[in-house]
Amino acid sequence: MTIWPRLRSSSRAIFQRSRIESEMEDELRFHIESYAEDLYRTGVPKQEALRRARAEFGGMDRTKEQCREARGVGILESFIWDARYGLRMLRKSPGFTTVAIITLAVGIGANTAIFSLINAVLFRPLPVRDPSGLVVLRWSAHKSPKYHSYSSYGDTAPSRDRSNPEGDSFPHAFFEQVENAHIFSSLGGFAGVGPMALSGNGPATSARGQAVSGDFFSTLGVQPALGRLLQPSDDRPSSAPAAVLNYAYWQKEFGASPAVVGRVVQLNGVPFTIVGVAEPKFLSLSFGASYDVWVPISFRPALNRNFKREYEDSTSWWLLMVARLKRGVPASQAQAAVDLLFRDQVLHGAKPLLEQKDAPKITLVSAQDALVGQSGQFKDPLRVLMVGVAIVLLIACANVAGLVLGRATARRHEIAVRLALGATRRRLLRQLVTESVILALAGGLLGILLAWWGAHAIAAQIASGQDRPVWFTSALNIRVLMFTIAVSLLTGILSGLAPALRSLRLDLTPALKQDSRSSRSAQQGRSRLLHIGNLLVALQAALAIVVLMGAGLLVNTLRNLKNLDPGFDTRNVLTFELNPRLAGYKPDQIDQLYRDLHDQISGLPGVQSVSYSQAPLLAGSWMRTDFNFIPPGESKPVRKEADWMPVSTDFFNTMKIPLLAGRIFTPGEYADAERNSNLEMAMIPGQKGGPPDTRVPYAAVVNEEFAKRYYPGLNPLGQHFGADDGRGDPDRPNVEPGWIIVGIAGNAKYNSLRRDIFPTIYVPLTHSQAAFEVRTANNPTALIVPIRELIYKRDANLPMMRVKTQSEHIDMLLGQERMVAQLSSYFGAVALLLACIGLYGLMSYEVTRRTREIGIRMALGARRANLIRLVVVQGIAVALLGVAVGVGAALAVNRLLTKLLFGVKPGDPATLIAVMLLLVAVALLAAFLPARRATRVDPIVALRCE
Repeated sequence: MTIWPRLRSSSRAIFQRSRIESEMEDELRFHIESYAEDLYRTGVPKQEALRRARAEFGGMDRTKEQCREARGVGILESFIWDARYGLRMLRKSPGFTTVAIITLAVGIGANTAIFSLINAVLFRPLPVRDPSGLVVLRWSAHKSPKYHSYSSYGDTAPSRDRSNPEGDSFPHAFFEQVENAHIFSSLGGFAGVGPMALSGNGPATSARGQAVSGDFFSTLGVQPALGRLLQPSDDRPSSAPAAVLNYAYWQKEFGASPAVVGRVVQLNGVPFTIVGVAEPKFLSLSFGASYDVWVPISFRPALNRNFKREYEDSTSWWLLMVARLKRGVPASQAQAAVDLLFRDQVLHGAKPLLEQKDAPKITLVSAQDALVGQSGQFKDPLRVLMVGVAIVLLIACANVAGLVLGRATARRHEIAVRLALGATRRRLLRQLVTESVILALAGGLLGILLAWWGAHAIAAQIASGQDRPVWFTSALNIRVLMFTIAVSLLTGILSGLAPALRSLRLDLTPALKQDSRSSRSAQQGRSRLLHIGNLLVALQAALAIVVLMGAGLLVNTLRNLKNLDPGFDTRNVLTFELNPRLAGYKPDQIDQLYRDLHDQISGLPGVQSVSYSQAPLLAGSWMRTDFNFIPPGESKPVRKEADWMPVSTDFFNTMKIPLLAGRIFTPGEYADAERNSNLEMAMIPGQKGGPPDTRVPYAAVVNEEFAKRYYPGLNPLGQHFGADDGRGDPDRPNVEPGWIIVGIAGNAKYNSLRRDIFPTIYVPLTHSQAAFEVRTANNPTALIVPIRELIYKRDANLPMMRVKTQSEHIDMLLGQERMVAQLSSYFGAVALLLACIGLYGLMSYEVTRRTREIGIRMALGARRANLIRLVVVQGIAVALLGVAVGVGAALAVNRLLTKLLFGVKPGDPATLIAVMLLLVAVALLAAFLPARRATRVDPIVALRCE
């Protein structure tokens, strides 16, 4: 019978059950009576003939069941009967049902919560119309093109294969070629602008911007929430500058005022008219990215004058492209067309960037797969957490399996009666598994509520550890709900199948006796049940060890990072950043601004010292330089690398980085650095026929690691390094003046607590954006308002950005570690609790089973302490068995944590011993409580117990 007739027959059997059952009963009765009539005709008495006919025909119920199965309607119909019967049986045992549902809800809810985050991070659908029709252009070749600069703004994953590099950024000229070729239905280009100073709406604020082409929003299918979005007519240098606001930014900074449309604001000193607000769901294309303002690509050079040359330079690759395929045009055809354009540009353009043998090509990649954004940094932690919650679910399954197994003993008589009445073992197996599935589905429904709460709490915790909000939703969508249903069904089968099979292995004769509980068969059954229970509890303990060990390692990692000495004093330091160029300051005005602000902030009450550097320490920013270096005793220079940090003269004093030798920078050395910087901007150093390069070497303070690595056993003070004479070209003398070491500072962490100390060069800061460090006597946040007012009075167009204490910067760095440590600790606690509940239940059952034995021992004078020890020793033995197995499993599984650990190894003995002692201690308590209760039983009552 095919599926459709079977379903139709099943539905008819369900909705017309009474009539069909009546017809079947009449037909069976007719066959029995006909057979009895035949026997009566052969001389058998009428009553005897009817008895023999019924006996030879078999049980009526069994025959009905066979008929139902022969019709092919038994599965669906019997499932409904099983479900109704299972609900009645579960309702009769409210205590068992409640404990089982809550246990499964915890395991299923934890898995659903973590999977919802994985779904949001790794499978997040793009917030646009028909995302499956969007593709991103990606180039690849056997070597990197000879581009002058390359930027992808974190929207796509960087290429890690140097032998076959690839990327998604292109020059603006190539974007125009593809756009004019009309290969796609529509084409959008986009690139990050970075922080911008927005003024004209009160005090200047920092806004993160993205430059997009005129067709960007129409390509994506994004709709306006207010006004209109950017159009192709806006993306022309001759057009009036237009801007679109992010919905959340519009609400926060403009009070959700509808009058914002048509208002003129200043972006980096350039007037832009706000033409609209994007719909709420669109925040960006890439995970983790968020933009406050969108502006046309053609106005990007106006926002950053230094970008003007790169805008039209075919060797500057900075623009990403997203396209929508034409209807009816296969992707392979569009890819071949755009590939032809790309090869022509890089091989035969005015400046060929590749050769034919490099095999350059274009591939169209799904936008969903290409625009990964920041999702990579969350992959490993979420995978580790998923393994942890999966183990918690296994513990919950083992726990419920133990409960079901114990309950099956009480149902031996019921099962025996049903078997005697003709029920098949397969039919009873289905009935018992159905009950377990009902429990799991109920646990799944409750788990969804726990998952909804847990997912939102975890998402909020992740967002709190980011400099800007991580815009993703942890909503329980269809994929998550299907995952929950699948997990619930699998959980029900896993937790119910083994106990069901075990409960059907019984001998009918002793099981049908009323005093079967005292029979030898029953005693043997309970003994086997106890052995299986011991194994289940040992399994729970072993799995709990794995989760607790992982949690302990991650907690130790967080503690090691928090207690790590960064090489400077992080207390009572306020940091904020300024970028005067966004407010229109010229390079020669920037240094004077910093000096004035330094003096004014130093005069505020409670300020102990003030300094500024190009970036705050341990805030994620990082700069590195390479330089020529002649090792001591050699004559040939080699290329070396070092971290690089421009600072003010008070930097070491403010941050309390010790000066080990030499001195700090003098005012004259800052003047030399400013003059060098002015010369660099005014000419190409050493260009043939140009003005001579009169720059002098920069003064440098190096850290202790630099001195040890590059000048071992020598005094580096006064050493000159990094000079580049043009590599033997007489027309390019003194291309790089290099540095002269004037001081040696102590080692200090730069951008990350995890990263080892690297050689670092501190140089005078000039003509650059800066981060101020303000050390205070008390709470540094109390100075935020006074400093903001001071800057506003100086220049209302100068935004104060990334205002944080040094401690907050470190907290942000540890956000991921803190999240993983806390969640793994929660899951470890749940695993420990479930394992101990299982042990407690097993010991309670054992005490109940041995009540008569305990009564006899007490009547014969056994001491209570000995009786307690009798039970506790058994419980501890089971726990130790689980510990022994769990230690081996933990050592194998926790190798997955290697990337997340710091200062601790996967097999850390201290963590392992602590986890083992914790489990044994809690197991001791779980075994002690039932043992203590058993010794309080009256011996007379215990002796009467069967």
